[in-house]
This record gives sequence, structure tokens and C-alpha cells, in this order.
Amino acid sequence: MDMHTVVVGTSGTTAEDVIAVARGNARVELSGEALDALARAREIVDALAAKPEPVYGVSTGFGALASRHISPELRAQLQRNIVRSHAAGMGPRVEREVVRALMFLRLKTVASGHTGVRPSVAQTMADVLNAGITPVVHEYGSLGCSGDLAPLSHCALALMGEGDAEGPDGTVRPAGELLAEHGIEPVELREKEGLALLNGTDGMLGMLVMALADLDKLYKSADITAALTLEALLGTEKVLQPELHAIRPHPGQGASAANMAAVLKGSGLTGHFQEESAPRVQDAYSVRCAPQVAGAGRDTMAHAALVASRELASAVDNPVVLPDGRVESNGNFHGAPVAYVLDFLAIAAADLGSIAERRTDRLLDKNRSHGLPPFLADDAGVDSGLMIAQYTQAALVSEMKRLAVPASADSIPSSAMQEDHVSMGWSAARKLRTAVDNLTRIIAIELYAATRAIELRHGLTAAPASLAAIAAARAAGVQGPGPDRFLAPDLAAADEFVRTGGLLAAVEPVTGPLA
Repeated sequence: MDMHTVVVGTSGTTAEDVIAVARGNARVELSGEALDALARAREIVDALAAKPEPVYGVSTGFGALASRHISPELRAQLQRNIVRSHAAGMGPRVEREVVRALMFLRLKTVASGHTGVRPSVAQTMADVLNAGITPVVHEYGSLGCSGDLAPLSHCALALMGEGDAEGPDGTVRPAGELLAEHGIEPVELREKEGLALLNGTDGMLGMLVMALADLDKLYKSADITAALTLEALLGTEKVLQPELHAIRPHPGQGASAANMAAVLKGSGLTGHFQEESAPRVQDAYSVRCAPQVAGAGRDTMAHAALVASRELASAVDNPVVLPDGRVESNGNFHGAPVAYVLDFLAIAAADLGSIAERRTDRLLDKNRSHGLPPFLADDAGVDSGLMIAQYTQAALVSEMKRLAVPASADSIPSSAMQEDHVSMGWSAARKLRTAVDNLTRIIAIELYAATRAIELRHGLTAAPASLAAIAAARAAGVQGPGPDRFLAPDLAAADEFVRTGGLLAAVEPVTGPLA
């Protein structure tokens, strides 16, 4: 495991820390400030618990059952019961990195000192993360309001030594056995603690943070593949001039155009408009407007990152312990702010995939590719070339469009109409993860087609950055032109090359860091 340590204080966390814990197995440590804040807030909850007046979440039931006052001897049972009953997820397991992000972000809110959880419970949460124990969390069970209830409940259940979890060796076993093996005592929940472990936007937020990191890489990769396609089509780089983008000053558009221009610097393939074999006045929209589309997506990402940063600084629970000692009910667990940007990102990703597919199709059509062989085939008719690779890309784009339908536009009432408007943010996050995976594959197929097309432009020399991309792709198992062969392994290699950052790593030493 990575020995990097993330210290959790009272003032939230960063996207970098979330990724370090979720993907890099960084260790988690509670600061002294956080432990002090936890202890102070717990004293307030204990004082309220001793009073005869009912306080929501401390001495009452939950949701539509909040009107019942719970006697002291039943309160520990109440907290255990809420965890057990709310751990009602179904469907496939969600990914380990999602569960780790979920657990870490819940710990972030607990450490704020606004939840009333005892320091010992927070320490157990950190211990479980550090032991590499990952509770089994299921695909379905969150409506994104009152937080990601079922996913968080499955995590809380493991803290109690119940339910199933995956050990550091990847084997799923009873959580109690795993805790015992790592010397971790199961928690015995007291007033408010069960509720505090369940009431947050942590799952959808964790998935948003990771999607933003992945999309940052993919948008840069898409700028590279768009530039490669422009070269392969003998297009003009003049549309990338900074003064053109300065008069429509969307930041993302300017950054995307600058990236493409950096990749194309020194190209011998661009600017052949007036040649008799392929006379043109302008490139097609899918080539000419690449910075406008990718740029709009980049600006969408900037807005989503702003929302994520605010949520990372938040303490999301109900009720909360305020600095003046009041314990107040609230609606901060509602996932709308996160759900909206998750959906917005899925829309932008679908459009980026769509324009990339249109460029790929242009490379394969002899009537629009300005002298390239049909389907980039070695012997067209005998060979089909990349015909069906484009089918695969089109199928991915079609699914991307379906995934762009917003989840946050829906709401299903729950809890006997007490929780009568929900965000569906967890669903928005789950479909965005699929969209990011599909976008990676779509960009990989454009890369595969564009690099082959450039190599078929005999007698013309591509830009140094393009040649570096082609050489690295070939070294990674993405094969070049030739007779038909089993294509799936080539496409898988291209996908891995893009997904792991190989394309960026090949190009940036030539271009400098892309924006």
C-alpha cells in the first residue's frame, strides 16, 4: 500500500486527497484538531440525550417515524436498527475505489465536529480504510436524498462487524472476521451515531471527483486526436489561431485550440486546401469546430469542479451540531447541487464522443477523406479496414446519448411522503462513470483511425508531436496499416493507451504541458 498519508481535519478535504485514498490507497489520519472537535460535539449530544425533550436523531425515530420519542434503554438498539434496515442495497457491487471514496468523505464530515459522533467511531472508520477493508456496496439503494442512504449503511454495517466486505486480498468475507484479523473492535453505536454515518452526499461526490480527474485527461486526449484527424484530412490549422478565439473568449475553447495548435506545430500535412485533388474552402464542422465543442465541455468541467470544491468543504448531516451548541435539523443532505453537474458532465461527454465519431467516419469515407483509401483498408473490397471499428464507435456514441438523459430531472417520493423530493444524484453519478468509460473507447477508436490515416499519407510528414504519439501507440501494441486482422486486441490496446495516460505522456514532452 502507498505510504502517503492524508490528514483529516475539521475544514473539509481536497479532490487530490479523495483520489489519493480512493485510488492510491493512501493512509488516513485524524488530526488533533478533529479529535478535539469530535469530543466537544459529543458532549453536546450527550447533554441533549439526557434531557426529556425529544431531539431528532438523538431521541426520536427517523424520517416519517420521527414523531416517536425513544426511551434511553432503546436508543442503542435504534441506532443499530437504522443501519441494519437501511443496508438494503441490491444489484452488482460498486467499484472498490467508489466505496473507499464514500467512506473517506463520510469520515471527512464526521471529523468536522458537526455530527456528534464519538472520536472512537471516527478512528474506527480510519482504521478500516487503512486496513484495506472495503464493505460490499450495491448498485441500487440511493435516491440521493437524506444522502446516499443504502450505500453508506452498508459501510456502517461493516463498522459494526456485520455484513460482508472485501479484504485487502480481494476476497469477500464476513466483515466481523476481517475486523478481527486486523485488530479492529466493532463499534457499538450510541445516540445519533447511526444516523450520522448514513446522511451524506458522499457516494455521488466521490464519483464526481474521480470523473473530473478522468475527464481532464480525456479532454486533453480528445484535443490530440482531433489534431491528428485534422492532419490526416489535410485540413487547415488556421482556425486555431489565438486571435480568433480571443474574440469569443470562452476559456475552454481557447485552451482546446491552443492544445490542438501545439500538437500540429511543424506539420507537413496541414494547409493543402488548394490542391487539385482535394479543393476546399473550409473544413467540416467536426474538424473546424472541435475547440468550440471540447471547450464548452471544459467550461462545464470548471463549473462542476467549483461545485465539488464547495461540497468537499461541507459538513453534510442532519441534524447538525452548530458552533454555538445548538443541534438543528436541516436539508443539507439533498444532492441537487451535485446531481445537476453530474448530469451536465454526461451531456458534455456525449457531445464530445459524438463529434469524435463524426471525424472518424470522415476518415473512412473515400468521398470525404481527400484521397485516403476506403475505410483505410489495405485492399478495399478484399479488406474491410476499419469499417466495423466505426460501428463499435457509433454504438458507444448512441449509448452516450441515452446516458445524457438527466437523472436529476426525476424524483420519486419516499418515506411515506416525508421525503417527497429526491435528487437521484447517485444514479447520475453511476451513469456518468459508464459515460466516461465509453468516451475513453470512442477517443481510442479515433486515435486508431487517425494514426493509421496519417501513415497512409505517403510523402508527407506529420508534426513532431503526432509522430511521437504514433510511435508510442505502436510500442503499446496499437498496430498500424496493413491487411485485415483481428481488430479487437488493437482497439483494446488503444483503449488502454488512452485510459492510462499513455497518449498524453507521449505528446507532452514535445508540446509542453497541455492545458
